[in-house]
Amino acid sequence: MMLLLIFIFLILQYSSYVYSTDRSYCFGKTKPSVYKDGDVVVAAFLPLFTVLLDAPSYDPSYEILYIQFNFKNYQIVLAMVYAIEEINRNPHILPNVSLGYDIYNVLFNEWWTLDRCITWLSGPKKYVANYTCKREMKSVAVLTGVSRIISANIGTLLELYKYPQLTIGSFDPNLNNHEQFPDLYQIACKDKSLSHGIVSLLNYFHWNWVGLIISEGHNGVQIISDLTAEMDRNRICVDFVEMIPVSEVSYLPNRQLNPTQVLKSSANVIITYGDSDFLRGFLFYLRQTVLTSKVWIMNSEWDGVITADHFILHSLHGSLIFTHHHKEISGFRNFIQTVHPSKYPEDFYLRTFWFSFFNCSFADDDCNTLENCVPNASLPESPTNRFDMVMTEFAYNIYNAVYAVAHSLHEMLLHQVEVRPTRKAEELMFSAWQLHPFLKDMQFTNPAGEQVNLDVKMKLNAEYDILNYWNFPEGLELKVKVGQFSPYSSLGQQLSLSEDMIEWAIGITETPQSVCSKSCGPGFRKSIPEGKVACCFDCIPCPENEISNETDVDQCMQCLDHQYANKAKDHCLQKSMTFLDYEDPMGISLSCIALCFSALSSLVLGIFLKQKNTPIVKANNRTLSYILLIALNFCFLCSFLFIGHPNTATCILQQTTFGVVFTVAVSTVLAKTITVVLAFKVTAPGRRIRWLLVTRAPNFIVPICTLIQIILCGVWLGNSPPFIDTDTHSEHEQIIIMCNKGSVTAFYCVLGYLGALALGSFTVAFLARNLPDTFNEAKFLTFSMLVFCSVWVTFLPVYHSTKGKLMVAVEVFSILASSAGLLVCIFAPKCYIILLKPQRNSIQGYRNKIRYTCKT
Repeated sequence: MMLLLIFIFLILQYSSYVYSTDRSYCFGKTKPSVYKDGDVVVAAFLPLFTVLLDAPSYDPSYEILYIQFNFKNYQIVLAMVYAIEEINRNPHILPNVSLGYDIYNVLFNEWWTLDRCITWLSGPKKYVANYTCKREMKSVAVLTGVSRIISANIGTLLELYKYPQLTIGSFDPNLNNHEQFPDLYQIACKDKSLSHGIVSLLNYFHWNWVGLIISEGHNGVQIISDLTAEMDRNRICVDFVEMIPVSEVSYLPNRQLNPTQVLKSSANVIITYGDSDFLRGFLFYLRQTVLTSKVWIMNSEWDGVITADHFILHSLHGSLIFTHHHKEISGFRNFIQTVHPSKYPEDFYLRTFWFSFFNCSFADDDCNTLENCVPNASLPESPTNRFDMVMTEFAYNIYNAVYAVAHSLHEMLLHQVEVRPTRKAEELMFSAWQLHPFLKDMQFTNPAGEQVNLDVKMKLNAEYDILNYWNFPEGLELKVKVGQFSPYSSLGQQLSLSEDMIEWAIGITETPQSVCSKSCGPGFRKSIPEGKVACCFDCIPCPENEISNETDVDQCMQCLDHQYANKAKDHCLQKSMTFLDYEDPMGISLSCIALCFSALSSLVLGIFLKQKNTPIVKANNRTLSYILLIALNFCFLCSFLFIGHPNTATCILQQTTFGVVFTVAVSTVLAKTITVVLAFKVTAPGRRIRWLLVTRAPNFIVPICTLIQIILCGVWLGNSPPFIDTDTHSEHEQIIIMCNKGSVTAFYCVLGYLGALALGSFTVAFLARNLPDTFNEAKFLTFSMLVFCSVWVTFLPVYHSTKGKLMVAVEVFSILASSAGLLVCIFAPKCYIILLKPQRNSIQGYRNKIRYTCKT
């Protein structure tokens, strides 16, 4: 293998062009450079050929070397020639001084590059280091590119001679090291906004899952840092990062390089960064790999030399390319159409192009004359349609580089004329190094109207055109401008894109997706599993009463208190106002029950008033019975304070009225029970408590107990009275208007006091339940208090387990149930006797019952 490469390089040393089918002796007979004389000459070192190494599938050990003419880079030569001719015609730049050119072809290796550079310095014959065989050296500057490798290798040599070097490749901060490259100037704009432009494109298409393939050279580490930082700010994740050594793609390729990450990755968008040589070399490795589902985003155009014989170009169809934006040079298109070998006889590359594509033949014994060519042939009409009529980025850079040299030379000559006015301009002598002070701060406006600045500190960030590569059907090979990115536009308008013009990869009919996880729609939020990146997430439904009305939200949004989430949980709905209304079925039922029992208690009170002189009414203190019936009637009626739209008055009256009237009722039961006990204690011999019964002392129990409850209610109202409130949480779709009790402590004190009275009444009644007497109601009082206590003991847990208006309903039901229990258990037996057994409601009836019992 090494012998083969040495043999090839020995051939290339004596010939600038080697082709696989050498059809003519003149075809391989070339000169070291394309040279045109002038008063001043600008030299250029450009890679006009591409070297590719391949191995056939049937024998991987056998390697084939491909050397192909690079049409894209040859356009750079024509742009340089056009700029020099334009300057020579311009009377305002370098008048009476003509520019010439000296263009050398270099390959991508240090040996070949330095060999060509030393040939330029010393002459084509055998040379001695630091000695030139040339009689005169007219070159004042050297233009290099497009690869950083070429510029760096030549720059290291030119540093010894102080020759100005202008590089036309992409801006590289590594070449900006003035200690290593003190005489090198970069023409291209800075690429600081490239990362922002790429991420803006990703955001436009909602791509958040990408792969990175980066050249280790050409500022690769820095671009990874910039890209990942910009992606992190925009929540874009990187599936893989593959760093490829420059030497593996920019020199003779190593077929062992296998981008397996590209094949395994689930990312459908791959970002590649490197110079055009890197991209060309890397893409060559994919020549037998079909990746039609991938979208490639590139920072540079690759050389258009990889034919379908060596590469499956369908894989690149739909690629997006970021190139520096520049204005079109008027006249360049017409210049391309007029280029012909007869016009430039010194350009053997152009002659070779014509010989290869227009079926020409060389004249006998004259390798400089072509015969039998296609009539009216021109570069745009080449059969393979390879030649681009639009000036490429690097061609535009060399155009500006020639103008930079011309403007600097013009200023230097003017300066010398001012210093030595007695001498003629054509007699002025200078060395190339004298151009440095004028190149260092050179600023000018080119014929296209754009500003060119060689001062690194004053350089602007580049604007970018976004090109879309079309290669379907096979061989179309068009790069169509579909958008632009300008860092100088206002935020949100930096990226402009014509999406309808974009051709995507083969088989994709709509905008491709490149995400790790599908978007979480409205009603869901993202949840990132432990150990995964932010772009790989699960979708979880929003919690209760929370919504998400956008895609891919991190947190759901809580609905306001007066709103509730719909079933889809994608927007909040307005809650309706509700309360325990009279029109509500529950409210109607409770109201009817309260009216019925109120009417019933009034009826019982009427019966008792009518039968007030009967023994059964007189028994156990009829005054207390009247008070109890009236209190029970108010207990039934106070339930209406809980039904209907609450207001300040009803909220204050609800609990206080409830507490006072129930205190009256329970204390009355207590007084009646004590009356029964005292009545039987007085009849016992030797008792001295008759005065308690005679003075009607039990009647004072009611006002005393009621007064205590009124005091508690007064303290409650004075410190923290009840007020109107809303319950927004109990019901999902409704806001409940209710009365807030204010001080919960005061409420439970009132309720606790009432419970203590009830427990005391029950205890006393229970102890007196077996006292004998026909009209003794101790048993009924005991049972009624048992019902009363059972209702309110049950009330507490049920009340706290319900929400909203059900709490109010439970309280109203407890009021009605406990009041009904007292009414029925105490007065139902008496009313039964009064209405159905009137004979027992007299002393005679009682005596007859006694006699009947004794006979039996």
